[in-house]
Amino acid sequence: MTIRDTNPVNFPGLMLMLVALMLSGCAAPFWGGYGANGQTKQEFTHYVEGVFRLQNSMTSEIMGYLETDDKGDHDDLLRAEQHMQEACAPLNEYASRESEGLSAGFFLSRRVEKSANDCEKAALKVKSLLGH
Repeated sequence: MTIRDTNPVNFPGLMLMLVALMLSGCAAPFWGGYGANGQTKQEFTHYVEGVFRLQNSMTSEIMGYLETDDKGDHDDLLRAEQHMQEACAPLNEYASRESEGLSAGFFLSRRVEKSANDCEKAALKVKSLLGH
């Protein structure tokens, strides 16, 4: 008889669950926090709200700029705006679901956590192209 036979803990099952938690991000608060900067949940929530406002502001400014600028050469700006929309898609989906009173779900929350930094960078790129 081995220790494993007498111990009620299922070691392979426990290890599998730990690996699954680490891969899924459930262990984020235990292994360094939320987002790319390892923030607390409250700090990360505040950060994401700021990123969402920045990205919305840039979208609004682009619309206004394109309506009033008659130069016609907006390729760089339009490419940057498209990249921003792609990078910020999880955040926009999350915000849309929240505003409709729907659950965002675990996987969408993880996508937001993973993409928030890229969304911010893309929005800042648009901001620089707009001359801010």
